[in-house]
Amino acid sequence: MREDADIESSSDRYAGRFAGPVGEWFLDVQARLTLQSLAGLSKGSRVLDVGGGHAQVAPALIAAGYAVTVVGSDPSCAHRLGPWLERGDCSYQTADLLSLPFAARQFDAVLCYRLIAHSIDWARLVGELCRVAGRRVVLDYPSRRSLNLVSDGLFLAKRQLEGGSTRRYLLFAPREIRREFERHGFEVATQKPQFLLPMVMHRFLRSAAFSRAIETPGRLVGLTRWFGSPVIVRADRTS
Repeated sequence: MREDADIESSSDRYAGRFAGPVGEWFLDVQARLTLQSLAGLSKGSRVLDVGGGHAQVAPALIAAGYAVTVVGSDPSCAHRLGPWLERGDCSYQTADLLSLPFAARQFDAVLCYRLIAHSIDWARLVGELCRVAGRRVVLDYPSRRSLNLVSDGLFLAKRQLEGGSTRRYLLFAPREIRREFERHGFEVATQKPQFLLPMVMHRFLRSAAFSRAIETPGRLVGLTRWFGSPVIVRADRTS
């Protein structure tokens, strides 16, 4: 089977889930934590964005001065990257995401967002990310240690609110992610949960200002650190 979950996340329909002030806030939080996770890499470092046709992080990486390559499972996944590709700000390649056409350690860092939770073989995917990363892998995952535990009960309401683009997804425990990285010679350095409340609840509220306000107490007292999701995890090569 071919890993092609990024076709949906690279679509205009999927991008509609991040339209408006609340969606912009989601992406701002994600970009800030992503750049924090890449701290220490010099400008010009080679960064591979696997399944990054959603164009959620590539623009921030480009603005930060990284040399960005995006790889997707289908030519259609390049659609939302059009402006940056036309200017030569990044490059795009179509490939099998479970058998990447790159040399071992070819990139300084490898990112993978919006993919692992829908992967047909998430462990193999992580192995490929680690293989082509020279120094660091950064990915996001929905945590089992969060309010995602009630996701099945919210699924129909979530699907209706998000215009039918919602998909079932896997939940992960932090130890599962950590152990898989360790199998490939990487050690988890940081885990940065993004939100305490499920994102669908913030979409329902339709107010970025109110969402920021109700997320603040959880951050201040440490609840987000323990129970937040999605989690942006950074793993560094140890061998």
